[in-house]
Amino acid sequence: MSAVWTELWPYLMLILAGFLPNEIWRVFGLVLARGLNEGSELVLLSRAVATAIIAGVVAKLIVFSSGALDSIPLAVRLTAAGGGFVAFFLVRRSVFVGVLVGEVVLLAGGFLFGP
Repeated sequence: MSAVWTELWPYLMLILAGFLPNEIWRVFGLVLARGLNEGSELVLLSRAVATAIIAGVVAKLIVFSSGALDSIPLAVRLTAAGGGFVAFFLVRRSVFVGVLVGEVVLLAGGFLFGP
């Protein structure tokens, strides 16, 4: 039994320390948001702030990347982001198509111009 415990304790800690605290706040947010009007100024402001934060994180990952993404030239990363953005608008605002095109361009550029 101790061999099983030594192999599974990291997963238990991941659930207890990572997943459950996050889920409590998500459920709390769902309960609070139940009565909000989607067109209210507060909801529009929070949506705009969340979108700006995501845009900032994505821009930081593209321009100041680290790890394996750092080995791909900046021009390729910018082209992949632009290609995904254009594909998003060309295919009826499909997030799936935008991510797929951006990923294909990034992988192809990394294969052609990477180390």
